[in-house]
Amino acid sequence: MKSAVYLKPGQVGLVEIDRPQIEDPQDAIIRIVRTCVCGSDLWRYRDDQMEFGTRNSGHEAIGIVEEVGVAITTVQPGDFVIAPFTHGCGECDACRAGFDGTCDRHIGNNWSGGVQAEYIRFHFANWALVKIPGQPSDYSEGMLKSLLSLADVMPTGYHAARVADVKPGDKVVVIGDGAVGQCAVIAAKMRGASQIVMMSRHADRQALAREFGATAVVAERGEAGIAKVRELLGGGADAALECVGTEASIDQALGVLHNGGRIGFVGVPHYANHALGSTFAQNITIGGGAASVTTYDKQVLLKAVLDGDINPGKVFTSSYSLEDINQAYQDMDQRKSIKAMLVLE
Repeated sequence: MKSAVYLKPGQVGLVEIDRPQIEDPQDAIIRIVRTCVCGSDLWRYRDDQMEFGTRNSGHEAIGIVEEVGVAITTVQPGDFVIAPFTHGCGECDACRAGFDGTCDRHIGNNWSGGVQAEYIRFHFANWALVKIPGQPSDYSEGMLKSLLSLADVMPTGYHAARVADVKPGDKVVVIGDGAVGQCAVIAAKMRGASQIVMMSRHADRQALAREFGATAVVAERGEAGIAKVRELLGGGADAALECVGTEASIDQALGVLHNGGRIGFVGVPHYANHALGSTFAQNITIGGGAASVTTYDKQVLLKAVLDGDINPGKVFTSSYSLEDINQAYQDMDQRKSIKAMLVLE
């Protein structure tokens, strides 16, 4: 089968590898129908220490179940499924508490990888896979995009809002205008926020955020950005949703909050440390980590997409074949695409 690999910093290509096999009773083999490039993949793509032929870090897909392990009872070959980037077991304390993104049975926090390919092996499939009614041919391309967003970015945006305890009437600031930040705007609106400020410097992303429910946009950064947000909100925000993963974005989140505010951070951290002691005088509540993809999809998000209540698939602004994956990465890296979808048939 074909699978993408990182050839060198700034270049992705395809290689032929063996098709995955069932290795555990709770495994499923999935034929990919749609996958994509995530903003977090760009960290690996740009890594100047990249080794030739490193497996791609792709982790989002929808597809058809081809084969299942002997313990699988919830899906069968032929089923159309969301393959979350997280693989919760559904039985441990973390999963039962609604934090399947950090399942207690993960070894080194076991997330998907290598999903920019024709087939994947998905473990803990019995609980973690999310069955979609019908077949891909039953859905429009726009709906397939929204279904694909449920493998990561929409649940991740929702996770930011959940762990920040966004409530009806709250004033919310979203930091990060990529796909996750856009989905965080959707989530804040779903949870009843009265004001949603998107911090963005790009006109196309500002427009999409407004379409999703942002009530204001702030382009400034640093102290100027903090001051602008506070002016717009008449004081600090109730919640800040940090969707970037840099120390600067955490500083921005802390700066826009009023004392007693809340941060939900879901940007994969790319900083060594940020001392919690700095938040003591503000009584800030901080939560975050890998999203509870399966939990949110099953409880809230899949129904919201199928009912047409939300349309997160609009974050996919470009589509490519698997053979054009290098162009998909380039366009993401150069901000020509908010999120790039890969179409496999």
